[in-house]
Amino acid sequence: MENTVQNQRDKSTWVPTNPAYDPNKPMQIGGQAVLEGVMMRAPGSVATAVRRTDGSIVVKQEPFVSFIERYRYLNVPIIRGAVGLVDMLYLGIQTLNWSGEIAMMDVQGQQAKSNGNGTTVQKPPKIQTKTSLILSLVIALTFGLGIFFVAPLLITTKIFQLEQSAFSFNLVAGGIRIAMLLVYLLAISFLKDIRRLFQYHGGEHKAVFAFELKDELSPDVVQLRSRFHPRCGTSFLLIVMFVAIVSFAFLDALVKQITGTITLPIRLVTHLPFIPVVGGLSYEIIRFSAKHSTTWWGRLLIAPGLWLQRITTKEPDNSQVEVAIVALRCALGLDDPHKYPLRQSVAVEADIPLTTLQHR
Repeated sequence: MENTVQNQRDKSTWVPTNPAYDPNKPMQIGGQAVLEGVMMRAPGSVATAVRRTDGSIVVKQEPFVSFIERYRYLNVPIIRGAVGLVDMLYLGIQTLNWSGEIAMMDVQGQQAKSNGNGTTVQKPPKIQTKTSLILSLVIALTFGLGIFFVAPLLITTKIFQLEQSAFSFNLVAGGIRIAMLLVYLLAISFLKDIRRLFQYHGGEHKAVFAFELKDELSPDVVQLRSRFHPRCGTSFLLIVMFVAIVSFAFLDALVKQITGTITLPIRLVTHLPFIPVVGGLSYEIIRFSAKHSTTWWGRLLIAPGLWLQRITTKEPDNSQVEVAIVALRCALGLDDPHKYPLRQSVAVEADIPLTTLQHR
């Protein structure tokens, strides 16, 4: 009862600064885990909160308008998914790089401590140019396409005698693609830093669920929510894999009907430009399945993605959930990001328990 009263009291004192926020209308929010933190995106705003080694939280909040919101003619089925995917990849790389810079500042702090200094003055994060971000995006996309799209085509062509069978070829290639994704995710999940990243991923999902269900945004309450969310990017990846099997099978059948034969070079020339369409179709499926997730067939659609999240999310602790809440509140305009400044001179207190630092 006391918590309910306090919750109502807190809500009555909220003064949203984001003009896009309307508490009477449902709104879709999303996020991403970054190094020791969480990025949250709300209509018109994006905020990234990162936990530093001294226990403090630093927030970077900026206005953000996606390409789809900026150019309404792009907001049509399939196209909006392809454009939105590039949009979120760009934003994701930007926030990951920023959290990486914060991490490097704390590494400098640790080095200063080992040299006997109590404090260290660190270089602020670099301001990244659009050119460098676009270059990072191109490199990431090229690497991802090479590993998860080109490699399965090469393996299937060289090992299996299925080149002229549109469906069988793509079923095997798709199976290899999914297996590679699972092995990759399982392998990196054993790394200590990646495990912490996956914990922040779980915290991000819990915070989003809490907001969507109008819960009190406090760590103890948010922790009660599930770490598995139907609109997760992990689910999206898996849906892309399945959609690719069917889409490329139809594409190969069409190409073979026109040319009379199909080879690896032809597949590379036709499949790679078709990937944005696969992404767009996958976006529509995950959007539809999330909207109908309470139905039996909706649960069936989202089940593989939720299962995969058992690898890509881990149960967060309260300090990690707190970071997700701070990012969410700042993105929504419910909290002032200036309360979480980036201090260039910090005390190096890594040996002090985090719970002690949190309650100072």
